[in-house]
Amino acid sequence: MPIDDYSAAARKVAEFLKTLTTLGGLRLRYRITAGVGAADPAGLEAREIYVELAGPDAGLLTQRGGELLRALEHVAAKILRLENDEHDKISFDAENFKALRARELTLAAEEAAERVRRTGQPYSFAPMSSRERRMLHLAFRSYTDLETASSGEGLQRYVVIYPRGYERRETRSPGRSR
Repeated sequence: MPIDDYSAAARKVAEFLKTLTTLGGLRLRYRITAGVGAADPAGLEAREIYVELAGPDAGLLTQRGGELLRALEHVAAKILRLENDEHDKISFDAENFKALRARELTLAAEEAAERVRRTGQPYSFAPMSSRERRMLHLAFRSYTDLETASSGEGLQRYVVIYPRGYERRETRSPGRSR
């Protein structure tokens, strides 16, 4: 179900965060941006609601690869009754974690692209979340000589970069070229 009323959606997210900070005892401040202003300037996320978190406990959200940050996004998406394929419409960030991760993925994409071009062989990234896989796919959209595909199952799903037209076979373990 798409987000039709950004104001109502932002209020629901704010209520969730207020409950989290009050009952959960987390020392966090938050700013919610909805609609056009929430768009990702890099174009790597399809967000329509953007939540920036700050405060003494913001570091807790980014530990373990941002696991708690992703969990909060998931809960907020469920509160807004977004379908699984719409979960990227809401994005949480703390301490610029996601922007830095997006930059890391962009740099990794550039390095992988150069490696695939140099060797003519596919490159497999390590397993990552669906959002990060999407970011990689989007980072490669401007590379006309390369193509991407996701491989693996569940938590072991990863992105593979191929030279355009490469005959695909089973890929090897993530993080290695063929």
